Amino acid sequence: MSLPETTAAPLPRESLLARLLRFRRGPWEGLATLLIGAGVVMLMQPLFLGLYTYSFVTILAGTLMFVVVSHFPD
Repeated sequence: MSLPETTAAPLPRESLLARLLRFRRGPWEGLATLLIGAGVVMLMQPLFLGLYTYSFVTILAGTLMFVVVSHFPD
């Protein structure tokens, strides 16, 4: 006795936005860490006052993002 053959329908491709909105921890933690690092670089550079001015806000945003993202599922 043989099993009937089934043809699987092709899965629809998931859009980039849908993949980003799945809220997995890994990519978002990387982005938050990158944001914190950019803020530190902005803080230590001696040339542009505008970058220095927004460095604390950038570090704070990255830190808050990291705290929120750390509660996402793996």
